[in-house]
Amino acid sequence: MHEEQRKENFMRLERELQAKGYKLVAGVDEAGRGPLAGPVTAAACILPEDFDLPGLDDSKKLTEKKREYLADLIKEQAVAYCVASASHLEIDRLNILNASKLAMKRALAGLSVAPNYALIDGRDKLDISLEHKAVIGGDRLCACIAAASILAKVNRDRYMCELHELYPVYDFNRHKGYPTRSHFEALEKYGPCPVHRRSFSPVKEMTAI
Repeated sequence: MHEEQRKENFMRLERELQAKGYKLVAGVDEAGRGPLAGPVTAAACILPEDFDLPGLDDSKKLTEKKREYLADLIKEQAVAYCVASASHLEIDRLNILNASKLAMKRALAGLSVAPNYALIDGRDKLDISLEHKAVIGGDRLCACIAAASILAKVNRDRYMCELHELYPVYDFNRHKGYPTRSHFEALEKYGPCPVHRRSFSPVKEMTAI
C-alpha cells in the first residue's frame, strides 16, 4: 500500500474526531503488562496532522532498531508526548490492570499541551474527565496510539537494560523481564530480586511465607 494511503487509513479515527472539533487527539498505550519484573510503562502522544513517520506501526510488529529510530522521530515531531510508569510495587498493590491505568493517567496528565480527546488502546476506559474512547487493537488502527506504543516500549526496554546493570544474573537486557525460559531458570537459581513482581507467578510462590 502506498505510504500516503496507508497514513490516511491509520488516521481515520483521528480525522473523524478532528472533523467534530477535537483538534488535539492524544493516543495512549502501555508496555509491560506481561513481565515478571519491572514497571508497566505508558505513553501519551499527540501527533501533528503533517507528521512524517515512515513505517509507523504497532511497536510489537517492529524490530528494536526500527522502534528506536521511530521513537526519535516521534519525539522530534510530536505536538506533545509524555512517558510515565507504575512501579512493580504499585503493580503488586493495585493489580496489573489498575497499575496500567494509573500509568496511562500519569502519561496523559504529563502532556505539555492539553488534548481535547484521547484514544486509549484496549477495552478499558479510564477514570478521567477528558473525553476518550477505548479502541481494541488501537496500536494497529490509530497513528497516535501506535506512536504511543513505540514510546512506551522503547522507554521501558531502556529501563530494563539499566536494571540489568544492577541485577545482571537475570538477563533483563535480553528478555526485558518477560517470562522466558532463561528468566525462569535464573529465578530458580537465584530467587527473585527487589524489582520482581511479588503478585505474579512463579515469583508469588517463591516469596510465600
